Amino acid sequence: METIPLFKVHMPESVADPLLETLFSGFIGQGPKVEEYEQLLSKYFNNQNVVTLNSGTAALQLSLRLANVNFGDEVISTPMTCTATNMPILAAGAKIVWADINPDTGLICPKSIESKITEKTKAINMVHFGGIPCDIDEINNVATKYGIKTIEDGAHAFGSEYKGKKIGNHSDFVIFSLQAIKHITTVDGGLLLCKKADDVKRAKLLRWYGIDRDTPRKDFRCEENIVEYGYKFHMNDISAVIGIEQMKYVDDLVKRHISNAEFYDRSLKDLEKIKLIPRSSENLSASWLYTMHVENRDDFMQYMADNNVATSKVHERNDKHDCFSASKCDLPGVDAFCSTQISIPVGWWVTKEQREYIVKLIKSY
Repeated sequence: METIPLFKVHMPESVADPLLETLFSGFIGQGPKVEEYEQLLSKYFNNQNVVTLNSGTAALQLSLRLANVNFGDEVISTPMTCTATNMPILAAGAKIVWADINPDTGLICPKSIESKITEKTKAINMVHFGGIPCDIDEINNVATKYGIKTIEDGAHAFGSEYKGKKIGNHSDFVIFSLQAIKHITTVDGGLLLCKKADDVKRAKLLRWYGIDRDTPRKDFRCEENIVEYGYKFHMNDISAVIGIEQMKYVDDLVKRHISNAEFYDRSLKDLEKIKLIPRSSENLSASWLYTMHVENRDDFMQYMADNNVATSKVHERNDKHDCFSASKCDLPGVDAFCSTQISIPVGWWVTKEQREYIVKLIKSY
């Protein structure tokens, strides 16, 4: 029996023809396919303020720039995430201030956030771990109270919903990752969704060296004045044409993740050695991960591996790394969550027979 993987790349065969057509079209940089993809994404999220980029990390770095985070400022964030969430804060020259998390869900705690705010705080970074939405309203209320910008890291949450609206419509800035193993991929890529149209306009300048590519010019870009420095963060038409094709499948992919997660919720409740993560009935997780708490986790991981099922902690707490040592503090919620959390296969590739096999194994553990 082959191992049931924790992650798998979704790349439909139907992408081949449009990809080859674009590849040999003579234009493979940021062009018409990027614009077409942004229009499709705007319809999907019901948000016109969408900017495509070359990675989710670039989207985070750009959101910090738009939030006017500078050297010596502070950004409140969570260590329970991929390091890609927090590296851009260091790149901006700011200090990370860790907030604690809910020990059951792994989500950043609004009360802990408020307790960490100082005069230097410029932004709050929340992560929808596994696809489960944070307490967005409560966090945004705290941010409004102190005049602070909010950033949602939705790398796990493509298709998640908060109070009936897709993640991507609630905060100043929301980012998504289109990296290889996310719900959908453009090989690599990222999205930035903004609340204000002015931020989108500035983001589109900054993603391409600060150059305005939209206004008409006589001689390409030669006479264009650059007002502020920018980056090479744009998406190209090759990635965009893959993204366009992926949008034909995204609803079904997310539904399969959710269906598998709901099956686990029904089948694994009330087990002695397993504790499931509670979910809000008014929100919807896209279930990029299915994370639960298991006693004797190392033994469990070996048991599952011996029976051909991949498991992983997926992300380790960031505050253990030397590069974040300046932000060290006590985080009992993180301690508790990290001691038992583990993820099992939940993705679109997991068949009904495989999920039943996984449940049977766990019940026998």
